[in-house]
Amino acid sequence: MFDLDKWQEIFATMQKNKLRTFLTAFGVFWGIFMLVLLLGAGKGMQNGIEAEFGRFAVNSLWVWSGKTSVPYGGLKPGREISFRDEDLSELARQVEGVQLMSPRNWLQGEFTLSHKTKNGSFSVMGVGPDYFGIDIINLVNGRVFNQNDARDARKVVVLGYRAKDVLFGDKEAIGEYINIKGGFFKVIGYFKKEGNNGRFEERVFIPYATYQVIFNPGREVQAIALTAQPGVEVQQIENQVKGILAKRHRFDTKDEQAINLDNNEEEWKRFQGLFSAIKLFVSVIGVFTLIAGAVGVSNIMLIIVKERTKEIGIRKAIGATPWSIVSQILLESIFITSFSGYLGLLAGVGLLDGVSRLIESTGAKMSYFTRPEVDLGVALAATLVLVVAGAIAGLVPAIKAAKIKPIEALRAE
Repeated sequence: MFDLDKWQEIFATMQKNKLRTFLTAFGVFWGIFMLVLLLGAGKGMQNGIEAEFGRFAVNSLWVWSGKTSVPYGGLKPGREISFRDEDLSELARQVEGVQLMSPRNWLQGEFTLSHKTKNGSFSVMGVGPDYFGIDIINLVNGRVFNQNDARDARKVVVLGYRAKDVLFGDKEAIGEYINIKGGFFKVIGYFKKEGNNGRFEERVFIPYATYQVIFNPGREVQAIALTAQPGVEVQQIENQVKGILAKRHRFDTKDEQAINLDNNEEEWKRFQGLFSAIKLFVSVIGVFTLIAGAVGVSNIMLIIVKERTKEIGIRKAIGATPWSIVSQILLESIFITSFSGYLGLLAGVGLLDGVSRLIESTGAKMSYFTRPEVDLGVALAATLVLVVAGAIAGLVPAIKAAKIKPIEALRAE
């Protein structure tokens, strides 16, 4: 039942000790505020890193040719390693546990892409049908390559959104033709892909088979992308790929420069370790926040009990029950803790939301950091725990106050 007199007395006590009440409340407020900011910053970093990795399959392996740095089998270091179509065939035949595999070649030289009177300089890549399961894109319209396009070496093209915008503007591009180095390619789709300062959307893809026939008769392969089947570690794929290519091109498997390998799964695991460390750090800060808040509230309650000893004695002398004294001190403790904790929670969430909106409104692109946010369930749970801790902290001085004998309290100075 709501007791107006009790609450009036609580507020009168707080009004009488403004500075002490403010400092205690500020300690709790600041603790929750910083906890929310740390949680939000950690989540923003996690979102940013996951967004970066989300642009490519996490279980992917990328392979580029390099140059040998150590002698092997009587051959001198410094040899250029160059992949061929035959390497792709051998990898497809021998490597176990591969789900997707695609070559990727860049069209070399100076050229522009054109459609009627419009033209622009964009990166043209030859890729296989599996490529778009490795390099994740958001298809806006149309489709990507299929096995028929690859088998027949069709002259079709998938445009990045920036390329589509420059060459076609607001007009629909599907079914239209663009000129690439004198060859006309039919547009079958266009996509969006964030990151790399917009460079991803300046890429143009054609089927790898078409690329080889028209632009690369030497059958050189610049890069190979693979993904592992579910349950297969990418490291297993990497070891097999390195062993097969080392045997075919005669280089030491320990030569780190002969071929360049980018194991996304290993990088992802390292970042997962970073996330775990951040969560542990925030948890430790949270524990110390709770301890500091509980100690602060306990101290002020002890001081309040000491200052109000005579008043408590009078109340007990005229019939106040021990529970009425305990409940009043506990309510004061809980009120200070919950109100200041709630304000800290609101301030932290409000600041994170403001930062997130500012980033979105300005269009700022921050590497490995996006959408700072906080799990409200976690933040509310931390605030609730702090309230409970404050109540427990106020319980000791409350019980002490309830045990004071009226005669001793009246004698207190």
